[in-house]
Amino acid sequence: MNPIRPLLFLFLLLGWLLPLSAQDRGKSKTAPFVIPPDANGMKTIIPPPSTTRKLRVGIYQGPGSPQGGVDNVTSVLKPFPQVTVEVLGGAQVAALDISAYDVLVFPGGSGSGQSKGIGEAGQKKVREFVKSGGGYVGICGGAYLACSNFSWGLGILNAGTVSNKWQRGQAMLDCEPTPAGQTWLGDVKAPFKVRYHNGPILKPATRTDIPPYDVLTIFKTEVAEHGSPAGIQVGSPAQVTAPFGKGRVFISSPHPENTPGLENFIPRAVFWSAGGKSSPPAD
Repeated sequence: MNPIRPLLFLFLLLGWLLPLSAQDRGKSKTAPFVIPPDANGMKTIIPPPSTTRKLRVGIYQGPGSPQGGVDNVTSVLKPFPQVTVEVLGGAQVAALDISAYDVLVFPGGSGSGQSKGIGEAGQKKVREFVKSGGGYVGICGGAYLACSNFSWGLGILNAGTVSNKWQRGQAMLDCEPTPAGQTWLGDVKAPFKVRYHNGPILKPATRTDIPPYDVLTIFKTEVAEHGSPAGIQVGSPAQVTAPFGKGRVFISSPHPENTPGLENFIPRAVFWSAGGKSSPPAD
């Protein structure tokens, strides 16, 4: 028997197996993140808004704002019949009638993607809308969009980010209200759990033309994956508010809108951010 033939067969076999193993490894996926239904002890942690009125709310959906994030916000607003929700694409934001809405919501996703989706005209319209008395609610990607330290940001919040390594990962984290947050949120027992997924780690910016933000809640735990810096999230703001012109800005780094027990958080933000802006009559 030719001794070369068994060796040749072995090399061919290894040559077939190794690419197959690499292909199998490439197909392996991280298990989907599961939000525990008992994350907050099966209790409603945040009370509903104490004062409500008719509002017209526009929610951006388009590049940087996937349908799932829009659906999550729409879902928590459904229990409030006073709120009329309209989904707005990028072109609609760019041509926005600023007198037609009380609040604009930019959900989770990508802040830079949302900025590109609404374009320069849309960015100008949103700034004009808030400055004239409208409300802005930004969640995760929408929180990044509000910041002042990005060339693509709206610059309606005097805040920047601690690190440019934004891909920190996803986890259920502990948050705790500040004294200001206790007043804003109502009777909240601290701490509570909230879903986090790569939201901004905020720090004050250095602008002098707009006021500083107020911190409602802070992170008490953190996640730091993918080479992101550890030790910077604990004690940093999770939710903040600020005025911009005559309007109000609320941003949330994590996702209370699909955290069990926190369903009233974003509705409270929506009614608060509307401020004293008079609502147009519903069609």
